[in-house]
Amino acid sequence: MTAPVKPATAKPVASDRARAETRLGQKLVAPAIVLMLLVTAFPMLRALYLSTFDYALTAPDERDFVGVGNYLTALTDPLFWQTTGVTVLYMVVTVAIELVIGFAFALVMHRVIFARGVIRTSILIPYGIITVVSGFAWQFAFSFQNGFVNGWLPFVGDDFNWFGQTGSAVVAIMVSEIWKTTPFMSLLLLAGLAQVSEDMIEAAKVDGATSWQRLFKVILPNMRAAIMVAVLFRALDAYRIFDNIFVMTAGAQKTESISFLTYRQTIEQFQLGMGSALSVLLFLSVLVVAFAIVKVFRVDLAQARQEA
Repeated sequence: MTAPVKPATAKPVASDRARAETRLGQKLVAPAIVLMLLVTAFPMLRALYLSTFDYALTAPDERDFVGVGNYLTALTDPLFWQTTGVTVLYMVVTVAIELVIGFAFALVMHRVIFARGVIRTSILIPYGIITVVSGFAWQFAFSFQNGFVNGWLPFVGDDFNWFGQTGSAVVAIMVSEIWKTTPFMSLLLLAGLAQVSEDMIEAAKVDGATSWQRLFKVILPNMRAAIMVAVLFRALDAYRIFDNIFVMTAGAQKTESISFLTYRQTIEQFQLGMGSALSVLLFLSVLVVAFAIVKVFRVDLAQARQEA
């Protein structure tokens, strides 16, 4: 007896509207892509070219071709992997905390009725402050000489030096980063929250779903695309963290990121070849992070638009 043959699964066919919107979207973004390529192509290709040389600005006439030598030096240097680990730590911890706090802020901004404009403006104020300014402010706040953080946390002691060891210095930098960029996360999540159908929430409420069930079964699944965009934007930004490290620790106590290591090689030590190689590695790692986030969420944007 032969086994029944399973019918072939029909491949979903995009609707005429979906194809038309895709073509329109391609036409609209084409000028921006061309302009972006014209602006960024030369610096990127120049960095890739310089990364193949042993080239220092202190000796501009002595330029030796080393091929992938700079990349091998970087990838076999424990300092590169140590800064990569710190960079990933910055990204994972700050984005995770910002996602939770930002979603709470988004709920408040979405549900509040009284003084909605004032509340939304107040929440977004930190994001409008220049990063260097907020970095200096938090450096002062964590100072054991005249800062207020030690006074608020009596269990650490008045003379505790946050910048005296790696762990506490990293925490201080993360706090400043979270305070600065959580409003941006909440703004993106608020846009996604506004797309969740109130009818679905009311239907779940009628069916007896609790607040937590409505959150995890209705709201969050329908915000998946918005959450992916928010996490993607913030993760890429956090992975390239530089300003707060430069202001608060200047890379001391093993707090430097890949961006800061690239800065030190290029600007402080004038090693243009090695600095260019590090910038290329940073660019490639950013692409890997973006690809991983998109794969983890696996968002079907056509389905998110509720198209056939």
